[in-house]
Amino acid sequence: MHFDVLANEIVGCIGLRDMQALKNLLQKSDEMEILQAFHHLSPEDQVVVFRLLSKDVALSVFEGLDTDQQQNLLGTFSDERTIKYMNELPPDDRVRLLDELPAMVAKRLISSLDPEERESTNILLGYQPETAGRVMTTEFISLRGDMTAEQALIKARSLAADKETIYTLYVTNNQKKLKGVLSLRGLLTAENDTLIEDIMSKNVVSVSTSTDQEEVARTLKELDLLAIPVVDAEDRLVGIVTIDDAIDILEEEMTEDLLIQSGLASVAGKESNRSELLIRGSLWSILKVRLPFLLIILGAGFAAAMLVEGFEEILEAVVAIAFFLPLIMDMGGSVGTQSSTTFARGVALGHIQVKDFFKHFMKELGVGLNLGLAAGLMSGGLIALGSFWFDYPITLALAVGLTLVVTMTLAASLGFLVPYVLIKLNVDQAAGSAPIITSIKDIAGILIYFAFASLFLSHLLY
Repeated sequence: MHFDVLANEIVGCIGLRDMQALKNLLQKSDEMEILQAFHHLSPEDQVVVFRLLSKDVALSVFEGLDTDQQQNLLGTFSDERTIKYMNELPPDDRVRLLDELPAMVAKRLISSLDPEERESTNILLGYQPETAGRVMTTEFISLRGDMTAEQALIKARSLAADKETIYTLYVTNNQKKLKGVLSLRGLLTAENDTLIEDIMSKNVVSVSTSTDQEEVARTLKELDLLAIPVVDAEDRLVGIVTIDDAIDILEEEMTEDLLIQSGLASVAGKESNRSELLIRGSLWSILKVRLPFLLIILGAGFAAAMLVEGFEEILEAVVAIAFFLPLIMDMGGSVGTQSSTTFARGVALGHIQVKDFFKHFMKELGVGLNLGLAAGLMSGGLIALGSFWFDYPITLALAVGLTLVVTMTLAASLGFLVPYVLIKLNVDQAAGSAPIITSIKDIAGILIYFAFASLFLSHLLY
């Protein structure tokens, strides 16, 4: 079942209060489908679904959630259930979540962990943030070089259920110093009496606990490894960083780098929270953000209507003026939308840097002018031709053409300027840009159109 279909069915069951049907639906779905559908549910619906999942599925889904969603769920748990899930999380995932929690909450949870889990957590927390030591997991399998393949396989089989990955095995000496690496495949295909030191690879790539997490992730990616060992200052093996953690790190670092390049690093967390609110928030919380901006459009609509009424005299003299008002509004709106979308995408991808905003703004101004000239010439030409068949003055073509040039240039500039100003003012530009651009463009477009119409058609008033 596709995850969006599953999400819709879950919402339907919750809406009908049919918990038995929902439980049956979840039992028929696999963990990955539930996890993907989970991202499309409101926080309230997530809680309902989570409470109906079996223990193993619930833990698997919980591990796959981002830290914000994990925090939301933890807030609905009893202390006993919270501690249970914290104990069962892999150490690196647990530390990542603890880093996001308030200090007092994190301290309470750590003190409530089982002794073994508390020790592994405190070890990771002892390293600097954003280093290999902080993001590594201590759940790996280590072997000795003097083991036979049979002995190693028995050990790997006995520990497999409790380790994060078993596809790569690490060989250490009695001092826990890293000496070699062995793939699970290599172990399975070896003769039972073969010594591990004879089949291991001694050419081991490792990182230190102080290595920057981005460098670790890039090394994993470049070497196409499933995991990379982490050693301390004395070359003792203390953990591994797995490829799934590397992917998360690269995504986080890429987003951070793009925001820094764009001059928006300080608003990264706020934009993330706003996005979370608009997508997964309650109906009332979404309305509180979006409705005020829509009221701006409503007010602008009334203002535009009053402006049109102020030009009643020339409208009565040349009724054809009204025919082309939707054309001007639509063309200006389309250009404004294109420009604001271009700005948002450019900032997100790092192609637009806020420190160079004026340069990008002037270029978009030129784009808007050229688009306006093209649309104005085509529209003016068609209207001029139409004047030979329809009863309206040929000078109306000049009024419409020039209005399109000015209005589309203005709309293009607003498409860059408005979201930029909203970001600088710490206002949600995703919800506010389009209503503000539309309001300014509509009022300005009407004024510009009737100004040109009055200029070129005033002789028809007398």
